[in-house]
Amino acid sequence: MSEKKKHLYTVVVLGASGDLAKKKTFPALFGLFKNQYLDQNTHIVGYARTKMDRPKFEEHVTKHIKLKTQDDHDALTRFLRQCSYLDGQYDTDDGFQALEKSLVDIEKSSRATARLFYMALPPSVFIPVATNLKKHNYKKDALIRLIVEKPFGMDLESSRKLAKDLGALFTEEEIYRIDHYLGKEMVKNLMILRFANVIFGSVWNRHCIDNVQITFKEKIGTEGRGGYFDEFGILRDVMQNHMLQILTLMTMEPPISLGAEDVRDEKVKVLRFIPPIAKEDVLLGQYTKSEDGKEPGYLDDKTVPKGSKTPTYAAATLYIHNERWSGVPFILKCGKALDQQKTEIRIQFKDVSGNLLSKLSRNEIVIRVQPQEAVYVKIMNKEPGLGMKTVISDLDLSYSSRFDNSVIPEAYESLILDSLNGDHSNFVRDDELDAAWKIFTPILKTIDNGEIVPVPYAFGSRGPKGVTEFMAKHGYMRGEQDYVWPQHSEAGANAKGQEQKVAKDQQKDTRTDH
Repeated sequence: MSEKKKHLYTVVVLGASGDLAKKKTFPALFGLFKNQYLDQNTHIVGYARTKMDRPKFEEHVTKHIKLKTQDDHDALTRFLRQCSYLDGQYDTDDGFQALEKSLVDIEKSSRATARLFYMALPPSVFIPVATNLKKHNYKKDALIRLIVEKPFGMDLESSRKLAKDLGALFTEEEIYRIDHYLGKEMVKNLMILRFANVIFGSVWNRHCIDNVQITFKEKIGTEGRGGYFDEFGILRDVMQNHMLQILTLMTMEPPISLGAEDVRDEKVKVLRFIPPIAKEDVLLGQYTKSEDGKEPGYLDDKTVPKGSKTPTYAAATLYIHNERWSGVPFILKCGKALDQQKTEIRIQFKDVSGNLLSKLSRNEIVIRVQPQEAVYVKIMNKEPGLGMKTVISDLDLSYSSRFDNSVIPEAYESLILDSLNGDHSNFVRDDELDAAWKIFTPILKTIDNGEIVPVPYAFGSRGPKGVTEFMAKHGYMRGEQDYVWPQHSEAGANAKGQEQKVAKDQQKDTRTDH
């Protein structure tokens, strides 16, 4: 029997008036409630500094909840009945005392035996809030869960201090450090692809693989939130967490079991084999206004400090010095205000030895994390006809056509459910965090000291000049033949005409697999 059946939770969303709670936390809680993964008697308490009356709170909670059917509307009505809101400060006793009184009253009627505290908060208030939760809202006879959002510090030193301060208040068993990329369907699928398929597992090493790219692209810029972003930059915002998590799942050794600690043990082992990133293995960029002048540049954002050198694009190459991966470059690329939105893993294999045919391209496995989840393998094939001409083709598993009746859950739904069930597998452990910061802290200090100047690139472009040469330097080889992945439309495989249109429209974007 799963733990969610044993315990009835009261959920407290701290920072309930913020963007994260509005866009992710409350929609995820509603999704779990609607699909009956959350007990229908679960009460959700929002807590934040902002004063909101009941109508304003309900408007805030529901703004990003999508309703498709009458059943959805009915479920939302029931869900809102289970929600309440309190305003209070984060660093004083009064608000948390009022929160405790509310929780006690709720639990008398609901008979809840567990509390889940979700800290949808900026890192500056993590410790004051955690301190007050422990002082006023921690029940020794109740099951306690504490979800903490990234960023987990700014560097190794601040991360260790945060871990020490948080660890003095809550046990590691009670803490769930959430990285929502670990809840994405294709990221969770990585272990299945690797360890349940002989055809992949047998070639997953330095003897067969030449290089690996992990790419994260966003079409949007900072959109008025540049002041917040400027504190962190793209490496702290995306690469040190999301992309490194993908890398560890892709490269770790088979765990003894799928138990949380066994999985996380193997992830930590991989991280310890990765040395700090070298300065010569980094390329930075910062976006300027679009070529047509319609989209502003990063420095045009009024919240960004004048003359900021904070990178909005980064490419970095990491190496894993163990027997499986020695010598294989892992090229991580991420950026804002680019030509398209996508996250993918591209595994490029070595050249065919002593081949008898000309114009061969390397085999690749591409795992499309988002959007339009897919796994496809690029292979060489004979073009139909009387000759022996070779063409690039693919073995394509596109989820929109193969699993057209399946609903892929939101990452936050998956991770909140894991925390309710006491499953730490998809959450970041303290020693894992420490090992990750050791890799990135030296290069972050180099960047913060202004020793690497970002290369400007236009909003909506493919990134800064020099990216192609950077990838080539680290082993990536473009094929001699043009190739366009036949991306499937949302309607599925039957929309063949639409697929052809999409492929044609995207030809400039995907032809070079950049």
